Amino acid sequence: MKKHIICFGDSNTHGYCAMTNGRFSEEERWTCLLQKKLGEDYLILEEGLSGRTTCFTDPIHEGLCGLDYIYPCLMSHEPVDLLVIMLGTNDTKERFGSSAACIALGMKRLVEKAIATKDCWRDGKANILIVTPQNIAPEYEGTEVGCTMGRGCAEKSELLAEEFRKVAELVGCHYLDGNKVVSAKPNSIDYMHLTGEGHRQLADALEGEIRRLLG
Repeated sequence: MKKHIICFGDSNTHGYCAMTNGRFSEEERWTCLLQKKLGEDYLILEEGLSGRTTCFTDPIHEGLCGLDYIYPCLMSHEPVDLLVIMLGTNDTKERFGSSAACIALGMKRLVEKAIATKDCWRDGKANILIVTPQNIAPEYEGTEVGCTMGRGCAEKSELLAEEFRKVAELVGCHYLDGNKVVSAKPNSIDYMHLTGEGHRQLADALEGEIRRLLG
């Protein structure tokens, strides 16, 4: 049986392309590139949803709380060998009123629920990789999306790497800081979504991590 890897994230996992206001193709987005790199012994399961948060319920858009969806997601794809979580960008929105430390608590709560979903894990043992998303660039405030994101998002996003690292250590998860493996800057339209080059760099880094974790 193939090794099942769930990639659970937001628009940067779904593959939103700011240049077209659409979606990167299967030849471009990091999840699909990762599948090609890993080969037929692995199955990459794309679970990206634009706007998804760790545990916050959005008062404007429904269905975006990761905590509400993680159980059916894991169970629908069982047996799961690895869960890759890359969230946090949307949690920085001003309307949630949360600090980086509180966003990290949201990640911790999400991960703990995933760990507790014991029936989904192959051999009954949870295996989770937390990935800190690329930081939001300060220039986002001058864009159209900056009006709905609100103020202070870039500053909070810069603090997530250390907060998520501490969460990973506390709950016994693997950890990767996306900012250390993605050198390509965010796009120059909204300053928060990966470019095509960013997708390639993330796929390259995750291939190495996953081969190390799963063999």
